[in-house]
Amino acid sequence: MLLIPAIDIKGGECVRLRQGRMDDVTVFGADPAEMAQRWIDAGAERLHVVDLDGATKGEPVNLEAISRICEVAGEIPVQVGGGIREEDDVEALLDAGAGYVIVGTRAVTAPHFVGDLCCEFPGHVIVGLDAKDGKVATDGWSKLSQHDAIDLAQHFEADGVEAIVFTDISKDGMMQGVSVEATRALAQSVAIPVILSGGVSRLEDIDALLGLEEDGVQGAIIGRALYEGALDLSACRDRLLQGRS
Repeated sequence: MLLIPAIDIKGGECVRLRQGRMDDVTVFGADPAEMAQRWIDAGAERLHVVDLDGATKGEPVNLEAISRICEVAGEIPVQVGGGIREEDDVEALLDAGAGYVIVGTRAVTAPHFVGDLCCEFPGHVIVGLDAKDGKVATDGWSKLSQHDAIDLAQHFEADGVEAIVFTDISKDGMMQGVSVEATRALAQSVAIPVILSGGVSRLEDIDALLGLEEDGVQGAIIGRALYEGALDLSACRDRLLQGRS
């Protein structure tokens, strides 16, 4: 089970949003690369980076900051999302050092795009599915589609994506616990790994994650709880080890 710290970049700074709202921003650091080093020192085995400005603009914006994060990370994989709409965007992020790119809105609005990317960049494509009541949201969660999250996950699995990052919008940034049942249902519907995002806010949530491993959940992205000190990454890793003993 990977515990993956989130680094959201807006205006070159490390921030967190509540429920994806660009008008509800908390700044946690001026240097995202410094934050990346903090999480690596705490034992992170992967980093999750979101270019929030890129998500708004529709193309990567914070490439310099992302490149510095990847340089700090070294051999530790960095997965990056936010504003990926073209093949050139993927190439630029991989050239910056990213191990994986996460496609969100474009995956839903132009599903063929994902298949094309998997052919062009095999082993590097992840799809992000953000859902509310089982339906997928797009455009920074501002639009709720009629697409069923499980149906799309199965479609993208057939295209050859490496994993699905699944976010229950109602849980993200609210420190209210993990969306166990929705995540389990999605993970059981596909053979590729699922990475949960949102809701991990206390050590008991780590126990819930362990209960999802056999269903195909590979890891969890942790954001606000780490930044506000509600969770300590080293303590979370210890809890995982205890849960397996």
